[in-house]
Parts: sequence; C-alpha cells; structure tokens
Amino acid sequence: MSGSHRLWYEFFAGGGMARLGLGTTWKCTFANDFCEKKAAAYRAFFGPSPELKVADVSQLSTLDLPGVPDLVWASFPCQDLSLAGNGAGLKGERSGTFRPFWKLVSDMVKDERTPRLVVLENVVGALTSHGGSDFTSIVNAMAETGYRVGAIIMNAARFLPQSRARLFVLGVHSQKPIPPQLTSVAPLQPWHTKSLIQAHEKLPVSLARNWIWWTLPVPKGKIPNLASLIEDHPKGIVWNTESETRKLLHLMTAAHRKKVADALRAGGRHIGTIYKRTRPDRNGVVAQRAEVRFDGISGCLRTPVGGSSRQTVIIVEKGRVRTRLLSSREAARLMGVPENYPLPSSYNDAYHLLGDGVAVPVVNWLETHLLWPLVACKSFEQVA
Repeated sequence: MSGSHRLWYEFFAGGGMARLGLGTTWKCTFANDFCEKKAAAYRAFFGPSPELKVADVSQLSTLDLPGVPDLVWASFPCQDLSLAGNGAGLKGERSGTFRPFWKLVSDMVKDERTPRLVVLENVVGALTSHGGSDFTSIVNAMAETGYRVGAIIMNAARFLPQSRARLFVLGVHSQKPIPPQLTSVAPLQPWHTKSLIQAHEKLPVSLARNWIWWTLPVPKGKIPNLASLIEDHPKGIVWNTESETRKLLHLMTAAHRKKVADALRAGGRHIGTIYKRTRPDRNGVVAQRAEVRFDGISGCLRTPVGGSSRQTVIIVEKGRVRTRLLSSREAARLMGVPENYPLPSSYNDAYHLLGDGVAVPVVNWLETHLLWPLVACKSFEQVA
C-alpha cells in the first residue's frame, strides 16, 4: 500500500472506465489492453500512464506485474459469452482470454503475491454460456487458486438512463477476513437474479460450499432522464433525411409504429431510442427490425458491428418525427463518463470504446459498498 491508497491492476482496461469508477483512493500500478486505440484514449485522460502495457494478455508474465495489489479487476471480452454472440464461450478467441489472464493471477498466488480481491466483469450471458459450464469453469478456477467466490448482477439503469445489466464475480482470497454485514445467508433481490440463482444451483457441491452471497444497499438517488443527456445540435452527427426516417419506421412492427403514433398524438416532446435487430417473423424468416422505446431509458450500448448495433435517437415533436445516430458524447454520458474525458475523433472508435466499457457509477457503487470495506477490513473474523 502507498500512503492511504490501495493498489490495483486493471486488465482489459479499455478507456479506463473502471479506474474512473474506483476513484482516486485507488492507485493503478498496472493496466493492460491489446488495443492501441483504446490505450490512446486511456492516456488522453489519465496522462502518459507508464503503468499501461499494450499487449495481448497471453504475452504477459508475472515479471510484468509490480508489487502486490489489493485488487485485480478484469473486464474480459464478452463477445463469445454474449447471448448475441457466436456461442463459442470460453473456447472463443476473445472470451477465452480469461484463461491466460487467470494463469497470471494463479502464478502470483504461487509466488506469494496474493491479490486480496479479484473482480471479473462480463455480460449476464456468461451465466448460461454452454449450459452454465463456462460459469462453473470460472468459479472453479478461482476456487482452485484459493478464492471464495460470489457474484451479483448490477444494471446501470439504477444509476443512468441505460438498460445495461452486467455480471460481477467477486472473489476474496480465503486467507482474508470478510465483514459479515457484506454477506447474506441466502440470495437477495435485486442483486441475485433468477439467472444467477440458477447458475449457482448448477455448481458442484464443493463450489457451492465455497460460495458467498454478496450484498450491498440499493441505490436511492435520482436517475437522470434520457432527454437530459440528448443534445439538439450534437457534434459529428447529422440528422437523417425524411426518407431515411421513413425507412426506419418501415422496419418497425405494428406494435412499435404504434408507439411512435401515440407519441405524435400525445403532443409535446418525446425522446426515445431505436435499435435495429434481426428477428424471426411468424414464418420463421429472419428479417431486420427496428425497435423503439420512449420510457426515458436507452437500450444497451454495444460495439458497432456493421451498422445495426449503433443506437438511433428519435425525437417526436410538433407533429414531426426526426431520427439520427446517438452521438459519441451522448453515449459517454450514458456510461457516466465525465464531460472532460476526451473522446476519439472517429465515431466508430468512440462508440466501440464506450460500448465495450463498464458504467462508471456502477463501479463506484460497488467500490463504496463492497470493495473498499473488504480491503479496509483488518479485524473481522472470516465467515465460516
């Protein structure tokens, strides 16, 4: 530990959104990402960042890792675990990077440089990938290395106007004490969802015995409305032509077109978002569809694969319907990224950076109510 700071590593760091969430009481002594564009964004905000090493995680060894961190954070790639992904799971090229990452943690433990805490962040689809066997493999790897493990599901919609549920797997090394008020004897809503409980039920008895039901308070703060984050004159984005807007409306089912018609009929100003998705029709034929929502919450930001994953803003006002892409700065606001964070000049690079990130206030809530109490704990007896 350095002064009052706690030391930590950030793997798969991207633009450093976990670092933004942890705040200044944590000192990042090592960060890693394989993408130079994301590393450039990281440095643009945090400075030269000599702790940031741009390399594939499989190319690293414990010689690259300084000291003994209190926390190791890893937002490892989700593409192969996502419900919208290719189904490869931990055998996939991207999500499979968990294995070389975990070897580094395991080697640190063997070298008696044991991190007190490990946090893995990923999509909720990691719970059901390969029938739950991928999740079991992750928990087993952590348990074999001496960690007691639990998980929670946190949705950014509790802090920001974005529907973004994410899985956080938190391991505490068995030698470290755990304050009893941070755990529960049984799953609790809203942190332990049905899918998480079902994943836990599929664990072998030995792993279930090692499990911790983490708990933390439910946020009560006011959530900003989507409309408050949307600009009338965004930079780098042009409004769609009337013809382009009509094409979007044409891609909607009757139920979604009715939402637009209802907004027109109601009068006033209505701001929503649209996502293009591929959906099967009643005959099983897959077709592109546009889905709209006016509930004050955006859909989940994704990386821009093709054009279909980029979110569209729709504004209904004075009998007129206008549409355009969500701007990169608006996307940053949906992630809780500060206004002074420099975004890449390329729209796709900025959107990719943000769509791959973790919502900043979610990390901050986790840090305040779980991570900091765990690393600051010295005298509590370990939970049996």
